[in-house]
Amino acid sequence: MSENRRSFLKNAAGGAAALNILIQTKAGASANETVHIGVVGLRGRGADHIREFAKCTNTQVIAICDVDENILNERAEELKEFLAQPVKKYTDIREMLQNDEIDAVSIATPNHWHALMGIWACQHGKDAYVEKPCSHNIHEGRQLVKAARKYNRIVQQGTQGRSVSAFREAVELLRDGVIGDVYYAKGLCYKWRDTIGHKPDGDVPPGVHYNLWLGPADKRPFNPNRFHYNWHWNYEYGNGDIGNQGVHEMDIARWGLGVGLPKLASAIGGHFMFDDDQNTPNTLVSTFKYPDENKMLVFEVRHWITNDEINVGGTDNVIGDLFLGSKGYMITDNYGRYRVFLGRDRKEGPSRESGENHFQNFIDAVRSRKKEDLHAEILEGHLSASLCHLANASYLVERTLQFDPTTERCVNDDEANEILHGKYRRPFDVPDEV
Repeated sequence: MSENRRSFLKNAAGGAAALNILIQTKAGASANETVHIGVVGLRGRGADHIREFAKCTNTQVIAICDVDENILNERAEELKEFLAQPVKKYTDIREMLQNDEIDAVSIATPNHWHALMGIWACQHGKDAYVEKPCSHNIHEGRQLVKAARKYNRIVQQGTQGRSVSAFREAVELLRDGVIGDVYYAKGLCYKWRDTIGHKPDGDVPPGVHYNLWLGPADKRPFNPNRFHYNWHWNYEYGNGDIGNQGVHEMDIARWGLGVGLPKLASAIGGHFMFDDDQNTPNTLVSTFKYPDENKMLVFEVRHWITNDEINVGGTDNVIGDLFLGSKGYMITDNYGRYRVFLGRDRKEGPSRESGENHFQNFIDAVRSRKKEDLHAEILEGHLSASLCHLANASYLVERTLQFDPTTERCVNDDEANEILHGKYRRPFDVPDEV
């Protein structure tokens, strides 16, 4: 067995155990039936999706889809080692969605595809696990929520912090007043990101269906700095680090603060230190004001050398959230840990650390058919992703946005609203009527 296959099996569950795990549910069926999954986008996070679903009870990946045939074939070979029958392979999700054996799709593509694929899945009667952020802009996020409701689908955003039991306990403590009246939350995404440099446009690599990769985005020449992973740093496909790593912490901050969409949003920052092809900011400070609740949320993205503001310890990355209240403060971090400090002397209060099983939570809800069972139901995902989109829009137009949470549009600001709506290349339009 090759080393990469051995590693894949080890991560999935390990040899014979993986075989037992993968003897598995149709949506709404009993626990003894198998949920059949199709995974879309296989290079990085998609491989994680396959491994995580392999750990879920009575669940089996039966189809995989990627526009890069090289990665598609590589994953199919890996799966041969512990599946009873070969997975079905697709390069176009529209063909995969025609497969009636698939109960749910798991989407791990670039951000500009997330909402459209989720909508298509709902329209084809399939549940969907959609990676974070669930949308590339606010309009399509709301359309995904509408599709989930119209077709009665189970749709989960991949903000797995919602399934960390320690975080769930932490939010309950905040609601119960452990630090008094909570008025302020700060999300931190201080993650080392080196320069991506400059790369010229070039030929599309063999086996890559580039038009399908572009999908809703404008047609333009292929460039490796806009392709695998580095698409995150280009607004046409990604949302910068606030919509990459940051959306996890944004979600926890909004959840802990107990708020929805703000009425004021302001962001300022820039692309500092590096001269490269990135067009998203690598440093960004965003502020969201909730005047009705008298609360505010601050989010900061940094990209290089930094101090440790929440005492995570032992890492160059500082990732987490800070909550301030009238009686103390709470810290959550990227290790699934919360800590409370009370009073002016900052006496240590409750604390806990735990893991999560976000994929199992999705499968459980697929069986129960109750969206309330989801820890990151798509409406919650949409609201948190929307804060990231508001920050980027404010940064791009260089002004504070007055926002109407009901209409989900900026007040008297056509330029910002155009950004928050997005534009699409046919036939990859996000429909106005889902």
